[in-house]
Amino acid sequence: MFDAQHDRKPRHAIVTGADSGIGRATAVALGAAGIDVGVTWHSDRAGAEATAEEVRTHGARAVVAQLDVTDVSGCGDVIDGLIAELGGIDVFVNNAGAGVSTPFVDLSLEDWNRVLLTDLTGAFICLQRAARAMVAGERGGRLISVTSVHAHQPMVGSSAYDAAKHGLSGLMKNLALELGAHGITAVSVAPGEIATPMTGQTDTDPRTEHRPGIPLGRPGDAREVAALIAFLASPEAAYISGTSLVVDGGMLQMGPQAGASISSDDWRTA
Repeated sequence: MFDAQHDRKPRHAIVTGADSGIGRATAVALGAAGIDVGVTWHSDRAGAEATAEEVRTHGARAVVAQLDVTDVSGCGDVIDGLIAELGGIDVFVNNAGAGVSTPFVDLSLEDWNRVLLTDLTGAFICLQRAARAMVAGERGGRLISVTSVHAHQPMVGSSAYDAAKHGLSGLMKNLALELGAHGITAVSVAPGEIATPMTGQTDTDPRTEHRPGIPLGRPGDAREVAALIAFLASPEAAYISGTSLVVDGGMLQMGPQAGASISSDDWRTA
């Protein structure tokens, strides 16, 4: 059984999909906390290198690797390689993801498989490699997956994404049960609308955007999500496991309120 008294400050982290958005903000926040970071990218190498440079400005080490989580035969080896290069793993942030906006009856099997492979199967492989290294290292660790508010509530046109994020959230709960004896926590972070390139809001100040359907009245900032992840990576969060923490400005609480305000059937189409 892992001795909680030995839960020490993390030294090494990996953040997947860290070339932009929440991934970049998270890598930088971890670097600012004095943690060396492995930064992965899929198609934007320049973005990943820029993230790594920002991490280094905080005095932390950063290493960069390309990662395609749909490559089921190779993505785990990338994680193993980063762990070896960093000299260990204390925090693994599963952030890489993809989605598609297509009505269920029109959704192709190709798109379904791509989203499930990216958001769930690839996540499983990478999380498993990180967990194996944490167990072997006998230092405990943090497994953190960026899911979505749609792991809690569905959205029209997002059947594949919703299914994958529900599955990933369930997987994280299972990891909390199975890995707790090793001092490894497993937590999902479920963002709502965050101003990032993924939501078409590159370099947008979320405080200038009006969102009447969100109680706080605006999208979130990637750094607000990253701050939560950095806390979850810290020794102070050692007793948080098996749960999903929502960062959505109160959006999920709008169900009945929003439903009562809808005056047309426009919401039925993606």
